[in-house]
Amino acid sequence: MGVGKSINRVDAIEKVTGTAKYVEDMLPSNALIAKVLHSTIANGIVKSINIEEALKMPGVETILTCFDVPDVLYATSGHPLSLDPNHPDVKDKLILSKRVRYYGDDIAAVVADNALNAQKALEKIVVEYEEYEPLLTPQAAINNKISLHEQCPSNELSRMDFEIKDGEVDFYKGKFSDDPYIAGREDLKGTYFSVPPVHACHIENNSCFAYMEGKKMIVVTCNQVPHTLRRNVAEAIEMPIGDVKIIKPYLGGGFGNKQDTMYEPVAAFLSKKLGGRCVAILLTREETFVNTRTRHGMDIYASVEVDENGKIKRKGLKLNSNGGSYGTHRHSITAYAVTNFFELYPSGEIQIGESSTAYTNLPSAGALRGYGIPQIDFAMESQMDDIAKEKGWDPIDFRKKNIMKLGFRDPFDKFYVKSNGLEECIDKGRELIDWDKKRKEYDQFNKTSKDIKKGVGMAIFCYKTGVYPIQLENAACRMVLNEDGSIQVQIGATELGQGSDTVFAQMASEILTIPESKIHVISTQDTDITPYDSGAYASRQSYVTGGAVKKTALLMKEKIIGKAAAIAKISIDDLTIENENIIIGKTKEIINSIGNVATLINFINDSSQTEHITAETTYTCLSNCFAFGASFVDLEVDVPIGKIKISKIISLNDSGKILNPQLARGQVHGGVAMAVGYAIGEQLLFDSKTGKPLNNNLLDYKIPTSMDIPEMESHFVETYEPTGPYGNKALGEPPLIPQAPAIRNAVLHATGVSIYKLPMSPQNLVHEFIKAGLIEDGRE
Repeated sequence: MGVGKSINRVDAIEKVTGTAKYVEDMLPSNALIAKVLHSTIANGIVKSINIEEALKMPGVETILTCFDVPDVLYATSGHPLSLDPNHPDVKDKLILSKRVRYYGDDIAAVVADNALNAQKALEKIVVEYEEYEPLLTPQAAINNKISLHEQCPSNELSRMDFEIKDGEVDFYKGKFSDDPYIAGREDLKGTYFSVPPVHACHIENNSCFAYMEGKKMIVVTCNQVPHTLRRNVAEAIEMPIGDVKIIKPYLGGGFGNKQDTMYEPVAAFLSKKLGGRCVAILLTREETFVNTRTRHGMDIYASVEVDENGKIKRKGLKLNSNGGSYGTHRHSITAYAVTNFFELYPSGEIQIGESSTAYTNLPSAGALRGYGIPQIDFAMESQMDDIAKEKGWDPIDFRKKNIMKLGFRDPFDKFYVKSNGLEECIDKGRELIDWDKKRKEYDQFNKTSKDIKKGVGMAIFCYKTGVYPIQLENAACRMVLNEDGSIQVQIGATELGQGSDTVFAQMASEILTIPESKIHVISTQDTDITPYDSGAYASRQSYVTGGAVKKTALLMKEKIIGKAAAIAKISIDDLTIENENIIIGKTKEIINSIGNVATLINFINDSSQTEHITAETTYTCLSNCFAFGASFVDLEVDVPIGKIKISKIISLNDSGKILNPQLARGQVHGGVAMAVGYAIGEQLLFDSKTGKPLNNNLLDYKIPTSMDIPEMESHFVETYEPTGPYGNKALGEPPLIPQAPAIRNAVLHATGVSIYKLPMSPQNLVHEFIKAGLIEDGRE
């Protein structure tokens, strides 16, 4: 009972038995189905849409085209409203678009009595386009004569350029460049790294439905940030916020992809047009790949200079990020990446960063587990191993000389590091993988083995918890005491499968001593009754919403003790709660039980005492902290076919106090498995001439199967983070971050070949091995 214990998930029975209700499980039997017509060009203008034949098709209720929607631009990012003019979310989306910005853009919608009839009608629509050349890369898009958005004529969505001097950041305005020099300085020549767009591949496709009750628009959706979504939907369909209600049932994975506003405004607008009838939009897997969000593809130029003692002197970074067709998160993900480069390894002299996010004619990029840090960590940690190899240094010893230490002041967000178990993670991993022995053994093995090479590699990371002070970080919690001494807990932070509801129950139990079996965390969010929360992102739930749960539980405890004292007609001094009983702290005498107090105050016929006890508080987080960790990888490479076989991955994490060890291990295993796909197989492919997606399905897009997941070990270095409600900090996203560079560095140790782009697929590796002379080029 309480934090630090491996209790079963509070939603385990519902999910195992299949009684948990997801969006499609809640769809009314009389719901109309909408199918969206997607553009068949990547860049251009819709000149006309002929819907005459489509309207004649059976079951069709209405057809909405891009010429029929309000000219109201709205934001789709799942961020809380920013009142800071320096950090606004960009409003660049219409419900349907005449201006086509990617292959698959939304230009019309058919509503019919079932999906088949809607699809048949969709196929009867004839569209005439004015087509432009697709601009698929930042290099092609920025300053092109063709602007993708009127409010951004250069197609450069945003920039952030700076120099760090004496621990302070000096911002300046740079300009887009893809040359290897940072800020034009020849002493800061960067090594080029490339990472592609990938997809979250959550098990539940994006879906929603909308209907009206009276004047209220109700939207049921699998969205991670219901309160922010309500604001975006209200703006898009021109209704007051209070007239829009968002309901989020159980959610089948999100990983950030479901943070943004997707098709909820379309469904709501169609419902409004049809007099409030229920309209559902249920995306196919192919649509989910293209019409939701991807991880940003990035071109990275990283420069690091060291002195003869192995200390970093100078650092520079140039990062060009592909934001895709709509600026869902503006520059925030790219900014997170570029700043991280100067936090994990601060340098003593020059530190210069330049970054740009561009509009292009690819699907929109947005949040995806790690929020830009997996991309930069691949470049940063790969470069650290390259330097160590060039200088003849041990990669671990080199890192330990330069890593962020306890007391480090973040130059960007101005907070001090108050907990740091990174070095212990490194040392523990070194021992567990048997680093020194295996590095020597594999060096000897590789000298005599031509085709099979063995290697061990490692990488480290740091990751902020939440987004303070850039954006608001607050959460509210409501607790209701039932007459049997159980409680209902309402929170706006969404359970995505990560186990946050279970941890919130443990937090409440820690203070109230009520067992988790009697603490009912309401997993469904309803913006009419659920207290406000910014939502699920940035690994913030246990850190921010956990603060609200703890604060509310303390208030509930105070109220229970006060009522028990009044009933017993004694002083509240020295009263506390233990094992669901109110006791005198010194003597341990039981005054009453929580359940009996709840019954008495609910039903006592005395107006001075009768009260239904509730507690509600808002917690505003005015702090931030870093989670840390390391990954160690043991693998072999079959050089002629470019195949990586991973024998073991050891993941070590400093996430402060571990609130539920079993859930924590699950988070690590999931993160590592997801990262294996990012490292060795996953990549969204597009036709270079048309922008058409080439592998938007689970047959051609290669995610790891159970056969691809290696043996995994998870270990925790428990520090105490004083700004966390229970000494805890981020865990959900961090385990994914260091895996790709750790695998890459093991390949480097095995083969001697430095890899500079992802994925490390057989095709890409064979190409690099041929260039390095490990494989004979058999081409004529």
